[in-house]
Amino acid sequence: MLSINPKELAPAKLQGYLQTAIAPRPIAFASTVDENGNPNLSPFSFFNVFSSNPPILVFSPARRVRDNTIKHTLINAQNTKEVVINVVNYDMAQQMSLSSTEYPDGVNEFEKAGFTMLASDVVQPFRVAESPVQFECKINEIIALGDQGGAGNLIICEVVKIHIREEVLGEDGMIDQHKIDVVSRLGSNWYSRANAGLFEVEKPLTTLGIGVDQIPAFIKESNHFNGNDLGKLGNIEKIPTEEEIAIFVKENFEVKAVLSADDIDKKFEKAKEYLDQNKVLNAWKLLLAEK
Repeated sequence: MLSINPKELAPAKLQGYLQTAIAPRPIAFASTVDENGNPNLSPFSFFNVFSSNPPILVFSPARRVRDNTIKHTLINAQNTKEVVINVVNYDMAQQMSLSSTEYPDGVNEFEKAGFTMLASDVVQPFRVAESPVQFECKINEIIALGDQGGAGNLIICEVVKIHIREEVLGEDGMIDQHKIDVVSRLGSNWYSRANAGLFEVEKPLTTLGIGVDQIPAFIKESNHFNGNDLGKLGNIEKIPTEEEIAIFVKENFEVKAVLSADDIDKKFEKAKEYLDQNKVLNAWKLLLAEK
């Protein structure tokens, strides 16, 4: 058996052991606003429910291991003492992951990830309309657990309003665990889907995805692509060039056949097939290719 003194490990390696061993973890999709009302949206897997009476949720935005900086969510929570925690299900997993991209201050992650901002009833932060359950919360206390990279900050939240989409309710009026289809976080790129087991999502930590807001309207408005598809399309660093598209078409007889059919549905269906295979650049090249 491998026995380790945590004080002898580099913070990144220690974090890796903890996140892969203590899993799966639920995801707090936290919406906050800064002092000027600008929205911020980010997921956190150091999260759980700690009390039902009063209803208390706790999540922890940790200091970044690589440079010991803190996240906008923590700053906003300290300044406004309000947060909305949105539950994440499988239908929004890719978009949720895209929102964790470290865009510059002032960029709206709702827009980048393609989510709908929904006004809250009691608190200032917006809700994620696509989330099956949304908790409006007042922040009771924030406890800093350290001042070095990787140190957590426990944000203790009291739920003041709950919103539940009716389609996830069973006949008894309670949440049906099959219908809600929640996802949870493991280590590295791994997630777990309550209804189906493990799946992988590429972490957008070394890239700056263009965002769902930069996807052309004819793609976003098609009924062939769901939120996860759009999340994948938005997680590329740049749109393929005309030259790259031309080479792709020239070298791919199947794509030539799809384009020559002059059938937009067949084109979208093939692009969807590429996305299901995680061949995202191929999907982009096909979607942008001309006959």
